[in-house]
Order: sequence, then structure tokens, then C-alpha cells
Amino acid sequence: MTHLYDFSFQESGSQKTLPLSQFKEKTILIINTASYCGFTPQYHELQKLWEQYKDKNFVLIGVPCNDFGQQEPKSNSEIYDFCKTNFHVDFLLTEKIHIKGQEAHPFFQWLSHEVVSFWGQPRWNFYKYLFSPHGELTDWFFPFTSPLSTKLTSLIDK
Repeated sequence: MTHLYDFSFQESGSQKTLPLSQFKEKTILIINTASYCGFTPQYHELQKLWEQYKDKNFVLIGVPCNDFGQQEPKSNSEIYDFCKTNFHVDFLLTEKIHIKGQEAHPFFQWLSHEVVSFWGQPRWNFYKYLFSPHGELTDWFFPFTSPLSTKLTSLIDK
């Protein structure tokens, strides 16, 4: 049976492999992101969330994609620079990937087909997926849910 820890991404900025298995026993929040989306200002809130929880066995991973409205046309280095310069992001960012369709990254194929319901499948940028320290999906959130919402932070606190 496939598990969260079976997947890895390429880390933006360093291009190192980022195996999710290195985050066992940590709460993980994975968000698909884009630079030209109406939700892009959430990077500010994501950074605040990261600063609030980074010392509490918490990992935040932003996953840029250009699958929704062509709102992430930039190169990997441009995305990385954009996030660092405009939002002072220092949480993990991956290289840009596909989230839907036949070219979807294996993590998102697994998530969409085996983990979440029809409604939990990413249909736009800034869907949020929270995983427990045991690698199980705790909950998922629509793009309009603030990263600092009590609904999300109360689950991280547990």
C-alpha cells in the first residue's frame, strides 16, 4: 500500500531530492502554489504559519504548478527568487510540477485517486493538505481557507 513517505520532490533553489520520509514524526502541510493567482498573497500567511510552528515538529512545503489558469509561468529559479524577495519565504519550496492530468507528479496522483474524495482533489492553486506525524491525511482545505485560520492551526496544535 502506498504511503505519504513513499514520495519525494525536487527542492527549489538547491535541486536536491526532498524525500517526504525525512519528515516522519512531523506534521506536514503541503500547498500547491502559483505566483500570479488571486491567492498568491497567502504566501505572507504561510510564512507566518511557518514561523509560528517551525520549531514544533512542523514542515511546510510549497509546490508550484502552472496547471490552473497558467498562473505560474515562471522558471524554477524565478519562482524561488519571487517567493524569497516578495514574501521572505524560507519554508521549503519544490521545483514546479504538474498536479493534474497524465503528467501529474506521483504524489498528486496518489492524493487524488487514493486519499481524498472528489472534492478534495486540487482544482485550483493554494489547496492545502495537512498530514499527521504518522503520514496520514488529517484534513484538506480549499484555497480560500487562510493558512492562519483557527480551523487549520487547531489541527496543527493537536
